[in-house]
Amino acid sequence: MRAMVQTEFGGPEAVFPQDLPEPVCGPRDVVVEVAYCGLNRLDLVQLKGPGLLPGFRLPHVPGMDFAGTVVATGSAVTSIVPGDRVTVDPTQGCGSCPRCSAGDRAYCVSPRVLGGNAPGALAEYVRASAQSVIQIPESVPLTAAVTVPTAFATAWHAVHTVGSLAAGETLVVHAGASAVSLAAIALAKRAGASVVAFAGSDAKQAAANTAGADLVLPNEAPDSAKTVSDFTDGAGADLVLDHVGTETWRTSLDCLGIRGRLLLMGNTSGDQVSFSLQEVFHRGLKLLGTGGYSSADFLAATSACFTDGLCLPTAARFPLEGLADAWDVLAARGTIGKVVIEP
Repeated sequence: MRAMVQTEFGGPEAVFPQDLPEPVCGPRDVVVEVAYCGLNRLDLVQLKGPGLLPGFRLPHVPGMDFAGTVVATGSAVTSIVPGDRVTVDPTQGCGSCPRCSAGDRAYCVSPRVLGGNAPGALAEYVRASAQSVIQIPESVPLTAAVTVPTAFATAWHAVHTVGSLAAGETLVVHAGASAVSLAAIALAKRAGASVVAFAGSDAKQAAANTAGADLVLPNEAPDSAKTVSDFTDGAGADLVLDHVGTETWRTSLDCLGIRGRLLLMGNTSGDQVSFSLQEVFHRGLKLLGTGGYSSADFLAATSACFTDGLCLPTAARFPLEGLADAWDVLAARGTIGKVVIEP
């Protein structure tokens, strides 16, 4: 089969097409013919190096998010048959440790992540554990389904499982046109919450608005915390989702109302911050690290998306051999939605 193989760390030149043997099913596995593969920021980070996930080795086939058709199933697989249209939770786990047994594969003692430290979907075929497979309804195009997996599962885990967002509450989202933020906006509106989004360019602000944000502010908006306070009739935000880090830390705290919850889920602008302990305990704030999503989060997120027609926009689409150009588009940070590869 054709696959894009990373053989070293560097730029796009470090990944090139090779012919590899087609994957073979284990008893509890399936093999999926990949129709579309969505790129993620992790793909780009691990391209430059070093590999972030334990067990990462070169050569490596990237590609975490994908949609396609099952072509083979293992002898112990009964719920999935060849011909099923599916997407897959890339976080596979080992399947036997206590964390995996509890559905918390993100903290498996021997993590296996498709496209992360195991062969991924920038290939014609990929092998996956049958328990990680989600069937895609016939009413959902594969082009839409491929935009869902990691972004919506991550957002569901943050907004619902950790953040406990309720109808009538207000969510503030930074980097409002990123994949996870667009997913969080859509899920928050689905839950009956109000959303304030920060975004950079006019195009990104428009994307956050299209996703459902009730109020969209420029990243450098003056008196943004006061604007959020006015929007909430003086109450402040109930929940702030921050995957930016040091650049947005102060704004995140200032936007929160009494007993507000701050979801910490990234550090792209820096890792170290300082704050007043008195401010946090006096205002009753909760600082919540989101961590990795669970298998239940993945199922809930994909089910909600497929039922309600939620997906991300496709920023650009490339053939497998056009991966170098796709890397460049992703690295430019101007994209809105997912960059998709069609093997």
